[in-house]
Amino acid sequence: MKANGTQGRIAGLFTGSSLYLISNIANAMVPFLLLPLLTRYLAPEEYGLVSIFQALTTGLLAFVGLNTVGAAVRHYYDVDSKAQLASYVGGCFKILAISALAVLGVMLVLRKPAVDLAGLPSEWLLLSVLASAGLFAVNMRLGLWQVQGKALAFGSLQVSLGVLNAAITLILVIPFGLGAEGRMAAILLAPLLLGCISIVLLRNDGLLDLRRSGPEMKEALAFGVPLAPHVLGLFLLSAGDRFVINSILGAESVGIYMVAMQISLGIGLVFDAFNKAFVPWLFARLKKDEQALRQQIVAITYSCFGGAFLLAGGLVFAGPILVYLLAGKDYHSALDYLGILAFGQAFHGLYLMVTNYAFYARKTGLLSLVTMLSGVLGIVLLWLVVPVWGLQGAAMAYLATMATRFLLTWGLAQYCHPMPWFTFRNNS
Repeated sequence: MKANGTQGRIAGLFTGSSLYLISNIANAMVPFLLLPLLTRYLAPEEYGLVSIFQALTTGLLAFVGLNTVGAAVRHYYDVDSKAQLASYVGGCFKILAISALAVLGVMLVLRKPAVDLAGLPSEWLLLSVLASAGLFAVNMRLGLWQVQGKALAFGSLQVSLGVLNAAITLILVIPFGLGAEGRMAAILLAPLLLGCISIVLLRNDGLLDLRRSGPEMKEALAFGVPLAPHVLGLFLLSAGDRFVINSILGAESVGIYMVAMQISLGIGLVFDAFNKAFVPWLFARLKKDEQALRQQIVAITYSCFGGAFLLAGGLVFAGPILVYLLAGKDYHSALDYLGILAFGQAFHGLYLMVTNYAFYARKTGLLSLVTMLSGVLGIVLLWLVVPVWGLQGAAMAYLATMATRFLLTWGLAQYCHPMPWFTFRNNS
């Protein structure tokens, strides 16, 4: 009976993971399906500018909302009633409003240096803040569905975001011929529209109460603010290369590099899907603090480690076909960097598996330090190698940085919550 119970728990994990994987794949197919279109309607320089705007909208999440989505998700496990959670979520949305206005103010004051760094018109810099606010609302709805184990609802909203983004892109880029601006408008409008819908869904589910949230705001900030360096570090890791490449080589090189990155992201998406199911499963078992469950967790994690590198190797072999099918002729040189970026994505997948322990132990400050150090390392490497080796150097810097971040985070995970990583005997 015990064995059957264990098998059932594992089966439940993989059932949830499958739903997340399906939604992630469906959502990931959208930019993949758009890639042949965009690389044929947009010049590499235009595609590079679009990539920078997209990176900016996600990077600003370090400051727009101050990472309080993670606070609400973690608080779910501590509350005794839906009303308490609703008040907490309400506090997070008040923080969103205040922080968004503050970021807009900073953008207005620093408009010229921001324009010089990003290479984007000032109006699009300001609009990126609104896009980030919309993403915050969507992520809040997705995060609470995730911890509730509602993978189907999660996937429906996630896929809707991608589909709406694609639909607006197709309309604005092809019949209206708006080029890069049409694509950026889609990146803005999709999260804004679905952000509003997410707020309505939260209210309808009794998970958003804006009336009383003073103490909750303080608690959410105590969780989220220490994560700001972490999220900023993630931004430097995932998007800092675009800004450095743009500064040294120009937007055209950004466009070619991002085609290779876009194709390699498939590996990260697979692991992100698995991790969304893995997190509630993992937290529930860490809470029980049983040796047999720890051994089971380690075994599953090591299997995922091996899967990451198998996926990277497979992408290397499939790379020529994918590049020639998905990218226009002006982007075929992206193949030169795909293999290196694929293994960088493999290390990103490994990182996702071990970072959960720091979140469970609420050691967000230490996690922020590791991520920020990794992000700074990545930027330094980029500035050193891109002038010498160009985009090849950028790809190698990405791989080195991802590997370093994983190893540091794994060490932090063991410090936060010791696991039998090197004890292979099952004492159950």
